[in-house]
Amino acid sequence: MIADIEDCYFTRFELAPESFLIPEEFEFTGTPNPLCEIAVAELQNYLQTQTEWQHNFGLLPDGNGKVIGKMFGVLVVMTSKNEIGYLAAFSGKLAGMNTFDRFVPPIFDGLQEAGIVNAGMQELTRIKNEIDKLTQLSLIDNHQQIEALKNSRSTHSNQLQLEIFKNYIVINKWGKTKSLIAIFREAGYKNPPSGAGECAGPKLLQHAFLNKYKPLALAEFWWGQSPKSDQWQHGEFYPICKEKCEPILRYMGYGDSA
Repeated sequence: MIADIEDCYFTRFELAPESFLIPEEFEFTGTPNPLCEIAVAELQNYLQTQTEWQHNFGLLPDGNGKVIGKMFGVLVVMTSKNEIGYLAAFSGKLAGMNTFDRFVPPIFDGLQEAGIVNAGMQELTRIKNEIDKLTQLSLIDNHQQIEALKNSRSTHSNQLQLEIFKNYIVINKWGKTKSLIAIFREAGYKNPPSGAGECAGPKLLQHAFLNKYKPLALAEFWWGQSPKSDQWQHGEFYPICKEKCEPILRYMGYGDSA
């Protein structure tokens, strides 16, 4: 994107914020900056009233589909014209999609029909169908063939995941870029953990840097029911997740602030 073009993801505050509310240094902790609180209130009001899409957060008794709570984030920024506003993002997918008008796009869109993810998933589905077909025949001679297909599926799945991570190209505040593979291996990981690069924080900073915005403050909050494996509380603020986000934000230039 080009910074001089109107950015549809940039939301101006209804009232110009008082200068004393604007932080001198980037802020991101479990306790949100006052400007983040204003942005979050606006975003939560949108989540409660919008009719553009349907996602079952588990907040309504008549919700359809699987209950999936979601982490959302807001990033207060200053434009090159010294305007103060904010960006919004969600972690992972929302209503089965990656992109919506109000939320910044993903670092890498794996849902593109002609993309590597779609082609890779089609191959995994083909292998799975072959395994199911042979399993249903219940023949002793099929055992080796089934095991070979399972090994092939595992290998293909791992290769696909690595290829996806190579396509997550992260930009930092100095304008340099690096893939998730490189970022995490330099941080001591063998490979990035599943879901790395899909959280709200990295998405927000990526969009800010691409548009020459100055990040001022970041806040993330949980919306909806918590999965059984976690203890997220609806509407509560949380710091970044260390495993998936800390190496990325450190590379982006804000690890020490987070």
